[in-house]
Amino acid sequence: MPDTGNLEDQEVSLLLVDDDPLILEGLGFLLRRQHKLITADSRHQAMEKVLQADALPGLALIDLGLPPYPHKPDEGFALIRELLSLRPNMKILVLSGQDNDVNIQHALTIGAVDFIAKPAEPDLLMARLKHHQRLYEVDQRRDDEKTVSIIGDSVAMQAVENQIAQFADSPFPVLLEGDSGTGKELVARALHENSVRSSEPYLAINCAAIAPDLLEAQLFGHVKGAFTGAVQEHNGFFIEAGKGTLLLDEIGELPMQLQGKLLRVLESGEFYRVGETREQKSQARIIAATNKNLSEEVKAGNFRNDLYHRLSILHIQLPALSLRGDDVFLLLNAFIESYAGTVSPFVLDDGARELWQQYDYPGNVRELRNIVIRLGTKYPGKSVNKEQLSKELETHLSALSLSDSVTTVSDEIISQKIRADEFDLDELINEIEGRCIRLALEMNDNNVSKAAKALKINRTTLYSRVQKLGSH
Repeated sequence: MPDTGNLEDQEVSLLLVDDDPLILEGLGFLLRRQHKLITADSRHQAMEKVLQADALPGLALIDLGLPPYPHKPDEGFALIRELLSLRPNMKILVLSGQDNDVNIQHALTIGAVDFIAKPAEPDLLMARLKHHQRLYEVDQRRDDEKTVSIIGDSVAMQAVENQIAQFADSPFPVLLEGDSGTGKELVARALHENSVRSSEPYLAINCAAIAPDLLEAQLFGHVKGAFTGAVQEHNGFFIEAGKGTLLLDEIGELPMQLQGKLLRVLESGEFYRVGETREQKSQARIIAATNKNLSEEVKAGNFRNDLYHRLSILHIQLPALSLRGDDVFLLLNAFIESYAGTVSPFVLDDGARELWQQYDYPGNVRELRNIVIRLGTKYPGKSVNKEQLSKELETHLSALSLSDSVTTVSDEIISQKIRADEFDLDELINEIEGRCIRLALEMNDNNVSKAAKALKINRTTLYSRVQKLGSH
């Protein structure tokens, strides 16, 4: 029997996803002793339960091979991306028998923190969970600190810090624009914590992570019986934020039908919960964030002009990490110090330091942080050379090449299946369509509008096809 003593005094919620009922039951028995456990046997059920939970889980342990394609890793990869879009600091561990090098590398690239091959020794599994729970708690303590530290001495970041100081106490909305991973959520929290609202709630919702038909109820709330599944009333983010701050992340993904309702809140503070005729009032300060150029979205007809001007009264543009010069070394040292005690420190030799400065970090600060964690885990207390660092940087680049083979099905294979009476055209079309959709979402950072544009279909069509694929 493995040592299953308390991981920490504070219980951390954990999501366990596997289509094998024996694993859900057996592993679930062990994990319930340390965690508030959420179990699911598919990606769809996992997201349904997570969105219904009182709080998002801090840890997740998921299989890659999930229905409707249990012999392929696609559903697991999609679940990793969806979970991280809801909670970027969630620690996701993969427990899977599909443990070839490509799957391991791809899972880590898109945000998983560990990959454990099946069958796994219970002692090993519990030790890895304990390790990543400690990392999660470090992240939580840093998030809970009263003063948010914006790291960087570059001219670009000094300008951002000056804007935070200028805008913090203003009651007007702030629009944050910048590439994924540049720190928009950190800046939003800094605006809140340096304001007179700092003792009030700070809430964040990712507009791209929730299906359009559910987003309205999440934002504005609903009464009991307002729609199928509304078994009790729900206040929604605007009410729960009170007099505090509400971050609307990925605001560029807000459906057009909700943009008018948001505009009304910004203009008068008034809104209605779904299924209710009694008017509600919001006193929250709104911060909106996007990795799009919203002015271009207005020109393209994807975003309301009046809403854009309401949101962008105050505007902060976050610079890409590649434009921040020696900040990459400040961030390196800051993350090593931040994870001290959970990830061992390391040093870069001269060649590695040169590469560290030259690399363009397409994933920005988020990617740099993940590289630091991996290096500290692989080379504890050691000097990392250029070749070792290069391998870690190639992890990101190799994932992009997966798209090269998305639809490669040879005539010979098709002919063999037809002759053997094993050919199913609908199944092949669904498989290719599903792989194209998942790759388009992945290549566009889970941005639904960009993925739809890349696939040359509209956003509503993309949602319906995703739902259709999920039902097969």
